[in-house]
Amino acid sequence: MTLIRYLKYLFLIVVALALVLMAMANRETVLVELIPSELSIWLGIQYSVELPLFVVILGGVVVGLLVGFVWEWLREHRHRVEARTQKRTAKQLEREVQSLKGARRDTQDDILALVDEASATR
Repeated sequence: MTLIRYLKYLFLIVVALALVLMAMANRETVLVELIPSELSIWLGIQYSVELPLFVVILGGVVVGLLVGFVWEWLREHRHRVEARTQKRTAKQLEREVQSLKGARRDTQDDILALVDEASATR
């Protein structure tokens, strides 16, 4: 195995250990409210749940990552469309070049066609 692979595993172990330590240090429960208490009294809706603090912290990190991934995926949409268009254009041009080479080869001598083909592969 390469050094990079060992470093990757070491990094993952350190991160996992840090997460376990953080979870053990933050086991006390906290009250998570969906709506602030003043507003919930006015609306008549009160939704709250008690969760361990590490669940709230890790949940916030996971939600933040998901929002970031979705945001980035939406932001890069035009780049993916442009790349797809460029790829389609390149394939079309490649087919056109091949058809033009074939048409020119019919009018040439066989030896000249072989020389052209050899110089095109270089």
